[in-house]
Amino acid sequence: MDWLNMIDRPDWDLRLGYLIHDVSRLRRMMFDRALAPLGITRSQWWVLAFISRKDGLPQTQLANELDVGKVALGALIDRLETGGFVTRKADPVDRRVKRVFLTRQAGRFMEQLRAETDVFNAKIVEGIDRRELETTSNTLLTMKRNLLAMSGDTGAELSEERDELVNQPKTVRKMRKAG
Repeated sequence: MDWLNMIDRPDWDLRLGYLIHDVSRLRRMMFDRALAPLGITRSQWWVLAFISRKDGLPQTQLANELDVGKVALGALIDRLETGGFVTRKADPVDRRVKRVFLTRQAGRFMEQLRAETDVFNAKIVEGIDRRELETTSNTLLTMKRNLLAMSGDTGAELSEERDELVNQPKTVRKMRKAG
């Protein structure tokens, strides 16, 4: 596409990109503030949340799936292990491989985190009709599918995410009450 064609094009798609970015950035920033009293960093709760869905992953696979360097993830796991949130165990087949598991303390923390997340998300969607939320969600999932297709990804991550969205009864009940 040449420059002249871009000038004549409406800029809604550019604004959409900025809006998606800004909503994501503001959500992260406000979520960090909401979780500050819990005494955990964004990176730490992000790792804990991922492990809670895939407990016992090898540390190297966890680094790959989170798209984080192995050294950076190792430092995060060290801090989480020191805090009593995770434990590393040698793989029963290959003792060089370390698998990462949540502790009971982390399980209790994740329950608290989920409760805080439900309250936070209810505030975000306040005043938005349920049908609008479903349309927005479906639109974003389609955009994600298109981006994954562009990257050559098979879309397994999208299927897991869609299943996760469908299986969130607490949030859905709260949104129905609000909508």
